[in-house]
Amino acid sequence: MNARIEAAGAVLVRPTPEGPEVAVVHRPRYDDWSLPKGKLDPGETFEQAALREAHEEIALATDLVRVLGALTPVDIHVSGFRLHPIVGVADVPPTLRPADGEVARVIEAPLEVLLDPAHVTWRTLERDGRSFAIPTLLACEAEIWGATAMVLAEFLTLLGWPGPPPR
Repeated sequence: MNARIEAAGAVLVRPTPEGPEVAVVHRPRYDDWSLPKGKLDPGETFEQAALREAHEEIALATDLVRVLGALTPVDIHVSGFRLHPIVGVADVPPTLRPADGEVARVIEAPLEVLLDPAHVTWRTLERDGRSFAIPTLLACEAEIWGATAMVLAEFLTLLGWPGPPPR
């Protein structure tokens, strides 16, 4: 097995008058929705890398964020990355802007929406001649699946989410 490339991602929770939201970015290069994330720089901790990537990708003022802890690392087989998700909360709603060239759009997905079973669907993914049914979270025009959905599912489970409905 090849060595994994260590990466970190930010599960950034921010308050709004309507309720807490999680930042998700659209990457046109891969046409997917994901967390702000990227490879660790030499000497960085996972927390430092997650905050740096959030600053670089969505202009997050990292001094506004309290790191709450880490979720379970996820191996992303298609890229060779091992993603270490770091949960942080901003007590004051930060202004987020997508980075030119890397991120096309930032959405703040309401936790209320992500926790609602009506916002989960199933998609079929083809890999190596096999079909897999995978849960997909729907929020603010985004279809969140794969590693990002796995990370968010663990986070939502900690908040009482029962998991995706049966297929």
